[in-house]
Amino acid sequence: LYFVVNDQFYNKQLPKAQLGNGIIVDSLSNAARNHPEIIAKHYAKIADTEKDALTAFNTMLAQDGVFIYVPKNVKADRTIQVVNILRSDVNLMVNRRVIILEEGAEATMLFCDDTANDLDFLTTQVIEAYVGDNASLELNCLEETHTKNVRISNVYIEQQRNSRVNHNVITLHNGITRNKLDLVFKGEGSECFCNGCVIADKHQHVDNNTVIDHAVGHCTSNQLYKYVLDDHAVGAFAGLIHVEKNAQKTLSHEVNQNLCAAKTAHIYTQPMLEIYADDVQCSHGS
Repeated sequence: LYFVVNDQFYNKQLPKAQLGNGIIVDSLSNAARNHPEIIAKHYAKIADTEKDALTAFNTMLAQDGVFIYVPKNVKADRTIQVVNILRSDVNLMVNRRVIILEEGAEATMLFCDDTANDLDFLTTQVIEAYVGDNASLELNCLEETHTKNVRISNVYIEQQRNSRVNHNVITLHNGITRNKLDLVFKGEGSECFCNGCVIADKHQHVDNNTVIDHAVGHCTSNQLYKYVLDDHAVGAFAGLIHVEKNAQKTLSHEVNQNLCAAKTAHIYTQPMLEIYADDVQCSHGS
Protein backbone atom coordinates (compact mmCIF):
# COMPACT_ATOMS: atom_id res chain seq x y z
CA LEU A 1 0.00 0.00 0.00
CA TYR A 2 1.13 3.53 -0.81
CA PHE A 3 -0.42 6.04 1.58
CA VAL A 4 -1.24 9.68 1.00
CA VAL A 5 -2.93 11.44 3.91
CA ASN A 6 -4.78 14.73 3.32
CA ASP A 7 -2.82 15.23 0.09
CA GLN A 8 0.48 15.22 2.02
CA PHE A 9 3.25 12.69 1.41
CA TYR A 10 5.11 11.40 4.44
CA ASN A 11 8.64 9.96 4.51
CA LYS A 12 7.58 7.26 6.96
CA GLN A 13 5.50 5.73 4.20
CA LEU A 14 6.68 3.95 1.09
CA PRO A 15 9.20 6.18 -0.75
CA LYS A 16 8.11 7.15 -4.26
CA ALA A 17 11.28 5.60 -5.69
CA GLN A 18 10.12 2.13 -4.68
CA LEU A 19 7.09 2.32 -6.95
CA GLY A 20 9.36 1.68 -9.93
CA ASN A 21 8.57 1.25 -13.61
CA GLY A 22 7.84 4.96 -14.02
CA ILE A 23 4.73 4.99 -11.79
CA ILE A 24 4.19 8.42 -10.25
CA VAL A 25 2.18 9.15 -7.10
CA ASP A 26 2.70 12.78 -6.22
CA SER A 27 0.99 16.09 -5.51
CA LEU A 28 -0.64 17.96 -8.37
CA SER A 29 1.59 20.95 -7.69
CA ASN A 30 4.74 18.85 -8.10
CA ALA A 31 3.30 17.21 -11.19
CA ALA A 32 2.58 20.63 -12.70
CA ARG A 33 6.26 21.54 -12.25
CA ASN A 34 7.79 18.22 -13.26
CA HIS A 35 5.29 17.01 -15.88
CA PRO A 36 3.55 20.11 -17.23
CA GLU A 37 2.67 18.48 -20.56
CA ILE A 38 0.69 15.69 -18.83
CA ILE A 39 -1.15 18.12 -16.55
CA ALA A 40 -1.99 20.46 -19.45
CA LYS A 41 -3.41 17.55 -21.44
CA HIS A 42 -5.61 16.08 -18.72
CA TYR A 43 -6.35 18.40 -15.78
CA ALA A 44 -9.92 19.77 -15.74
CA LYS A 45 -10.68 18.37 -19.20
CA ILE A 46 -13.46 15.87 -18.48
CA ALA A 47 -14.48 17.52 -15.18
CA ASP A 48 -16.72 20.05 -16.89
CA THR A 49 -17.08 23.25 -14.88
CA GLU A 50 -19.71 24.54 -17.31
CA LYS A 51 -22.16 21.70 -16.62
CA ASP A 52 -21.72 21.15 -12.88
CA ALA A 53 -21.58 23.97 -10.35
CA LEU A 54 -20.00 21.84 -7.62
CA THR A 55 -17.21 20.78 -9.96
CA ALA A 56 -16.65 24.47 -10.71
CA PHE A 57 -16.62 25.19 -6.95
CA ASN A 58 -14.03 22.48 -6.36
CA THR A 59 -11.89 23.64 -9.30
CA MET A 60 -11.94 27.22 -8.05
CA LEU A 61 -10.86 26.34 -4.49
CA ALA A 62 -8.47 23.44 -5.07
CA GLN A 63 -4.95 24.39 -4.00
CA ASP A 64 -3.39 20.98 -4.56
CA GLY A 65 -4.35 17.35 -4.97
CA VAL A 66 -3.11 13.88 -5.81
CA PHE A 67 -1.61 12.91 -9.15
CA ILE A 68 -1.36 9.22 -10.09
CA TYR A 69 0.28 8.17 -13.34
CA VAL A 70 0.90 4.64 -14.65
CA PRO A 71 2.98 4.45 -17.85
CA LYS A 72 2.34 2.35 -20.93
CA ASN A 73 2.15 -1.43 -20.33
CA VAL A 74 3.02 -1.09 -16.63
CA LYS A 75 1.11 -2.97 -13.96
CA ALA A 76 1.12 -1.56 -10.42
CA ASP A 77 2.06 -4.46 -8.16
CA ARG A 78 0.35 -3.03 -5.08
CA THR A 79 -2.80 -1.11 -4.25
CA ILE A 80 -2.46 2.68 -4.19
CA GLN A 81 -4.38 3.99 -1.17
CA VAL A 82 -5.29 7.63 -0.53
CA VAL A 83 -6.68 8.48 2.93
CA ASN A 84 -8.49 11.71 3.82
CA ILE A 85 -8.78 12.37 7.56
CA LEU A 86 -10.77 15.50 8.39
CA ARG A 87 -9.16 17.71 11.03
CA SER A 88 -10.74 19.72 13.82
CA ASP A 89 -9.27 23.01 12.57
CA VAL A 90 -11.12 23.06 9.23
CA ASN A 91 -14.76 23.06 8.16
CA LEU A 92 -14.15 22.72 4.42
CA MET A 93 -12.05 20.14 2.60
CA VAL A 94 -11.42 20.33 -1.14
CA ASN A 95 -10.03 17.12 -2.65
CA ARG A 96 -8.79 16.86 -6.23
CA ARG A 97 -7.52 13.69 -7.90
CA VAL A 98 -6.11 13.05 -11.36
CA ILE A 99 -5.56 9.44 -12.48
CA ILE A 100 -3.89 8.60 -15.77
CA LEU A 101 -3.39 5.07 -17.07
CA GLU A 102 -1.56 4.94 -20.37
CA GLU A 103 -2.06 2.22 -22.98
CA GLY A 104 -1.96 -1.28 -21.48
CA ALA A 105 -1.46 -0.05 -17.90
CA GLU A 106 -3.14 -1.68 -14.89
CA ALA A 107 -3.77 -0.35 -11.37
CA THR A 108 -5.95 -0.83 -8.29
CA MET A 109 -6.75 2.16 -6.07
CA LEU A 110 -8.56 2.74 -2.79
CA PHE A 111 -9.72 6.22 -1.74
CA CYS A 112 -10.90 6.48 1.89
CA ASP A 113 -12.73 9.36 3.60
CA ASP A 114 -12.69 9.21 7.39
CA THR A 115 -13.00 11.48 10.42
CA ALA A 116 -12.62 11.20 14.16
CA ASN A 117 -14.20 14.56 15.08
CA ASP A 118 -17.77 15.57 15.90
CA LEU A 119 -18.00 18.80 13.91
CA ASP A 120 -19.83 20.32 10.98
CA PHE A 121 -17.89 20.33 7.74
CA LEU A 122 -18.26 20.17 3.98
CA THR A 123 -16.15 17.92 1.77
CA THR A 124 -16.01 18.29 -2.01
CA GLN A 125 -14.12 15.84 -4.17
CA VAL A 126 -13.45 15.68 -7.90
CA ILE A 127 -11.73 12.67 -9.47
CA GLU A 128 -10.69 12.62 -13.12
CA ALA A 129 -9.63 9.20 -14.42
CA TYR A 130 -8.24 8.62 -17.93
CA VAL A 131 -8.00 4.97 -18.97
CA GLY A 132 -6.03 4.38 -22.17
CA ASP A 133 -6.29 1.68 -24.83
CA ASN A 134 -6.24 -1.85 -23.33
CA ALA A 135 -5.75 -0.38 -19.83
CA SER A 136 -7.48 -1.62 -16.67
CA LEU A 137 -8.47 0.43 -13.61
CA GLU A 138 -10.11 -0.71 -10.38
CA LEU A 139 -11.20 2.36 -8.41
CA ASN A 140 -12.68 1.86 -4.93
CA CYS A 141 -14.14 4.80 -2.97
CA LEU A 142 -15.03 4.24 0.69
CA GLU A 143 -16.73 6.70 3.04
CA GLU A 144 -16.97 6.30 6.81
CA THR A 145 -17.42 9.81 8.17
CA HIS A 146 -19.56 11.56 10.79
CA THR A 147 -23.28 12.32 10.78
CA LYS A 148 -22.48 16.06 10.58
CA ASN A 149 -20.50 15.68 7.38
CA VAL A 150 -21.85 16.91 4.06
CA ARG A 151 -19.85 15.20 1.32
CA ILE A 152 -20.11 15.75 -2.42
CA SER A 153 -18.03 13.58 -4.74
CA ASN A 154 -17.92 13.83 -8.54
CA VAL A 155 -16.07 11.09 -10.42
CA TYR A 156 -15.32 11.49 -14.13
CA ILE A 157 -13.98 8.52 -16.12
CA GLU A 158 -12.97 8.41 -19.78
CA GLN A 159 -12.31 5.01 -21.39
CA GLN A 160 -10.43 4.39 -24.61
CA ARG A 161 -10.44 1.32 -26.88
CA ASN A 162 -10.65 -2.14 -25.23
CA SER A 163 -10.22 -0.69 -21.74
CA ARG A 164 -11.78 -2.03 -18.55
CA VAL A 165 -12.97 -0.15 -15.45
CA ASN A 166 -14.32 -1.49 -12.16
CA HIS A 167 -15.67 1.35 -10.01
CA ASN A 168 -16.99 0.60 -6.51
CA VAL A 169 -18.45 3.27 -4.21
CA ILE A 170 -19.26 2.25 -0.62
CA THR A 171 -20.99 4.37 2.04
CA LEU A 172 -20.89 2.83 5.52
CA HIS A 173 -21.45 5.87 7.75
CA ASN A 174 -22.12 9.50 6.88
CA GLY A 175 -24.34 12.54 7.25
CA ILE A 176 -25.41 13.78 3.82
CA THR A 177 -23.65 12.29 0.79
CA ARG A 178 -24.01 12.89 -2.93
CA ASN A 179 -21.94 10.67 -5.22
CA LYS A 180 -21.97 11.45 -8.93
CA LEU A 181 -20.38 9.29 -11.62
CA ASP A 182 -19.91 10.41 -15.23
CA LEU A 183 -18.37 7.73 -17.43
CA VAL A 184 -17.90 7.99 -21.19
CA PHE A 185 -16.75 5.38 -23.68
CA LYS A 186 -14.46 6.97 -26.26
CA GLY A 187 -13.11 3.73 -27.79
CA GLU A 188 -14.86 0.59 -28.98
CA GLY A 189 -14.58 -2.74 -27.17
CA SER A 190 -14.53 -1.21 -23.69
CA GLU A 191 -16.28 -2.48 -20.57
CA CYS A 192 -17.18 -1.07 -17.17
CA PHE A 193 -18.63 -2.45 -13.95
CA CYS A 194 -20.05 0.29 -11.70
CA ASN A 195 -21.22 -0.87 -8.27
CA GLY A 196 -22.55 0.88 -5.19
CA CYS A 197 -23.22 -0.21 -1.60
CA VAL A 198 -25.06 1.89 0.99
CA ILE A 199 -25.75 1.05 4.63
CA ALA A 200 -27.55 3.89 6.42
CA ASP A 201 -29.66 4.51 9.51
CA LYS A 202 -30.64 7.38 11.86
CA HIS A 203 -31.17 10.44 9.62
CA GLN A 204 -28.42 9.71 7.12
CA HIS A 205 -28.95 10.59 3.46
CA VAL A 206 -27.12 9.00 0.52
CA ASP A 207 -27.65 10.02 -3.09
CA ASN A 208 -25.99 8.20 -6.02
CA ASN A 209 -26.24 9.62 -9.54
CA THR A 210 -24.70 7.92 -12.57
CA VAL A 211 -24.45 8.77 -16.26
CA ILE A 212 -22.95 6.14 -18.56
CA ASP A 213 -22.42 7.61 -22.03
CA HIS A 214 -22.05 5.05 -24.82
CA ALA A 215 -20.53 7.45 -27.34
CA VAL A 216 -19.19 4.62 -29.53
CA GLY A 217 -20.35 1.12 -30.36
CA HIS A 218 -19.38 -2.36 -29.18
CA CYS A 219 -19.08 -1.37 -25.50
CA THR A 220 -20.54 -2.98 -22.37
CA SER A 221 -21.65 -1.33 -19.14
CA ASN A 222 -22.99 -2.96 -15.97
CA GLN A 223 -24.42 -1.12 -12.96
CA LEU A 224 -25.51 -2.63 -9.64
CA TYR A 225 -26.35 -0.38 -6.68
CA LYS A 226 -27.71 -1.79 -3.40
CA TYR A 227 -29.12 0.09 -0.39
CA VAL A 228 -30.01 -1.08 3.11
CA LEU A 229 -31.85 1.67 5.01
CA ASP A 230 -33.07 1.74 8.62
CA ASP A 231 -34.66 4.29 11.00
CA HIS A 232 -35.28 7.58 9.11
CA ALA A 233 -32.52 7.13 6.55
CA VAL A 234 -33.14 8.32 3.00
CA GLY A 235 -31.56 6.92 -0.13
CA ALA A 236 -31.77 8.08 -3.72
CA PHE A 237 -30.55 6.58 -6.97
CA ALA A 238 -30.73 8.10 -10.45
CA GLY A 239 -28.94 6.20 -13.19
CA LEU A 240 -28.93 7.19 -16.85
CA ILE A 241 -27.69 4.98 -19.67
CA HIS A 242 -27.20 7.17 -22.73
CA VAL A 243 -26.65 5.40 -26.06
CA GLU A 244 -25.69 7.75 -28.87
CA LYS A 245 -26.82 7.42 -32.49
CA ASN A 246 -23.83 5.49 -33.83
CA ALA A 247 -23.22 3.35 -30.75
CA GLN A 248 -24.46 0.09 -32.27
CA LYS A 249 -23.90 -3.29 -30.57
CA THR A 250 -24.13 -1.68 -27.15
CA LEU A 251 -24.72 -3.96 -24.15
CA SER A 252 -25.88 -2.19 -20.99
CA HIS A 253 -27.55 -3.37 -17.80
CA GLU A 254 -28.60 -1.32 -14.77
CA VAL A 255 -30.10 -2.60 -11.51
CA ASN A 256 -30.94 -0.81 -8.25
CA GLN A 257 -31.87 -3.12 -5.36
CA ASN A 258 -33.12 -1.71 -2.04
CA LEU A 259 -34.17 -2.90 1.39
CA CYS A 260 -36.02 -0.59 3.79
CA ALA A 261 -35.71 -2.16 7.23
CA ALA A 262 -38.14 0.32 8.83
CA LYS A 263 -41.38 1.92 7.68
CA THR A 264 -39.84 5.35 8.23
CA ALA A 265 -36.92 4.71 5.84
CA HIS A 266 -37.29 5.92 2.26
CA ILE A 267 -35.71 5.14 -1.11
CA TYR A 268 -36.23 7.19 -4.26
CA THR A 269 -35.08 5.43 -7.43
CA GLN A 270 -35.02 6.40 -11.08
CA PRO A 271 -33.23 4.04 -13.49
CA MET A 272 -33.29 5.54 -16.99
CA LEU A 273 -32.53 4.62 -20.60
CA GLU A 274 -31.99 7.10 -23.43
CA ILE A 275 -31.28 5.22 -26.65
CA TYR A 276 -30.68 6.62 -30.15
CA ALA A 277 -29.25 3.46 -31.77
CA ASP A 278 -31.35 0.53 -32.99
CA ASP A 279 -29.02 -2.46 -32.56
CA VAL A 280 -28.54 -2.61 -28.79
CA GLN A 281 -29.33 -4.76 -25.76
CA CYS A 282 -30.19 -2.62 -22.75
CA SER A 283 -32.08 -3.26 -19.53
CA HIS A 284 -32.84 -1.29 -16.38
CA GLY A 285 -34.80 -2.02 -13.25
CA SER A 286 -35.33 -1.41 -9.57
